[in-house]
Amino acid sequence: MPGLYLLLLALSATGLALLDAHFRLAFWAQPARTAFAVAAATAFFLVWDAVGIAAGIFVKGDSPLLLGVDLAPHLPLEEPVFLAFLSYLAALLHAAALRRRAPHAGDGSKGAS
Repeated sequence: MPGLYLLLLALSATGLALLDAHFRLAFWAQPARTAFAVAAATAFFLVWDAVGIAAGIFVKGDSPLLLGVDLAPHLPLEEPVFLAFLSYLAALLHAAALRRRAPHAGDGSKGAS
């Protein structure tokens, strides 16, 4: 079914956004910083892909799940969407890890001698 992969990426990203909104981890806590980080990481990985494609390392396989739209040779439309999803997931995991390490207010860990 063409487009199924893109649909599943969109559904997964929606799930991440809902978790982010509930726990206020990344985008919902700092929208500008998160948007910049996701955009920068996505751009970095797109350049990485372009270098890999030019070197003949990365090639697009045939899959009935892809929409069939190529942004460049061997670069399907789904690739930047996946890279943005991956970058957003990394931002959420990083924010969750930082929150887990932060001391909780009122637990006696700050200011106790």
